Amino acid sequence: MPSHVSADRPAPKPPERGDVDALINRTRRLRGDVDAVRRDALAGEDDPHGRWQRALYDLAVHQLDDLGTHLGQLREGLPGSGGDAFETELAAHEADAALRTGSLLSRVGSAEWNLLTDEVSWSDELYRILGRAPGSGPMTLDELPSVVFAEDQWLLTSMVTGALVDGRPIDGEFRMVRADGRVRTVHMTGEPVLDSAGSTASLWAVFRDVSELRRSERAVRESGDSLHRRRHIEQSGRRLAAGPQEAVPSSWRGSLRFPTDGTAGLDVAAHYLPAANNALIGGDWYDGCQLPSGSALLGIGDLTGHGVGAPSAMAMLVGAVRGMGLAGIEPGPLMSHLNQLLETSAQPALGSAVCCRFDPGSRTLTWAQAGNPAPLLFRNGAGRALPQPTGVLLGATSAAEYGQAGVRLLPGDLLVLHTHGLAPADPADETGNRLLSLAPRFARARDAQDSVRAIVEMFGGDGREDDACVMVARIGL
Repeated sequence: MPSHVSADRPAPKPPERGDVDALINRTRRLRGDVDAVRRDALAGEDDPHGRWQRALYDLAVHQLDDLGTHLGQLREGLPGSGGDAFETELAAHEADAALRTGSLLSRVGSAEWNLLTDEVSWSDELYRILGRAPGSGPMTLDELPSVVFAEDQWLLTSMVTGALVDGRPIDGEFRMVRADGRVRTVHMTGEPVLDSAGSTASLWAVFRDVSELRRSERAVRESGDSLHRRRHIEQSGRRLAAGPQEAVPSSWRGSLRFPTDGTAGLDVAAHYLPAANNALIGGDWYDGCQLPSGSALLGIGDLTGHGVGAPSAMAMLVGAVRGMGLAGIEPGPLMSHLNQLLETSAQPALGSAVCCRFDPGSRTLTWAQAGNPAPLLFRNGAGRALPQPTGVLLGATSAAEYGQAGVRLLPGDLLVLHTHGLAPADPADETGNRLLSLAPRFARARDAQDSVRAIVEMFGGDGREDDACVMVARIGL
């Protein structure tokens, strides 16, 4: 058959043995250096950036192993090279690689199909690549597609047809199924061999097992994608942290008055204090609303964890508090339901909280807590912590029981609710003592918002290790 003239060309001059030996030695030294750096410099595989770096090192090592294999086969083919010792050493090296990676690294096998005599010749390495017993004999061009992955058979057929009919070189990659069922990725290159009349007499091809190489490349891509996603999440978190008040799932800002008809009741103000050294929004929240009965529902708390997922978790918790409050559930049972909610959620978390219900008619405060600092009551220029009912962290155990306490408030009384982390490295009792020291200033404050400003001035400086929320409720006269 007619073909491209370039398909029939003289073989290039073989390289000198000394040149090949020098290349082999340089490749071995470089491979050892890269492997040493990979072992010594990379320890944090759990970190996406570390995994990405490790994948790049693995890819470099695999490529150098592949280069060493090719140079070894080139050296073996040189006349009088005496390559048996080298092949023994190379086989030992590949066996060691198999123990480390679970499979042999990239290998090369060859084949030739004589179209005039129907003879087929395979190298021993090609049998090993395809997992085919040498006793089974080589496969013809018609049989070869049967071991190619179904979705890739068209590619092999197209390449072989182009080589036989149009004299085009073969260069493509497809997946082949070994006799043991394992799938290997193989790169095939080759050309038709022309006879004196310019017709295709035979077809030779080189099969290169690139399975490990492609696996390393995928690891590089996946690790790079993971690193990119992590950076995107961190950037999103920083944007949220730049405006943390907007990220807190509360339906109000500034101050509120309950009842909303203007009669004497509660004057409420709250504030969110972000962590000084944390770029991501935290899990602290606060909320307040008026119930159908005319009572006011106040809540404050903290969920474990930081990041862009924290606001959605807080929104779920605040929505649950409001829904159960509107349904008339008392603070103690409400905490029990919140505990079940966190324990059974898709992403379990721990949380602390205080939930209060204030009846303006009787001026009675009913409250419950779950591992949160107790509310502080200020009256006549002095303050004290309210005795705590029983309660453990939300989500800690399914059998948790939450008590409920009540106290009658007087006109002019002031309540301070806060979460953990209000002061850096400050125990809860010490934080409470510092808040109690603000009693004289609270007594002079015009409203709840003034009292919040005083707290922010004391605790809002640099050095906070965690975010926090504070809420002040002042009983109307």
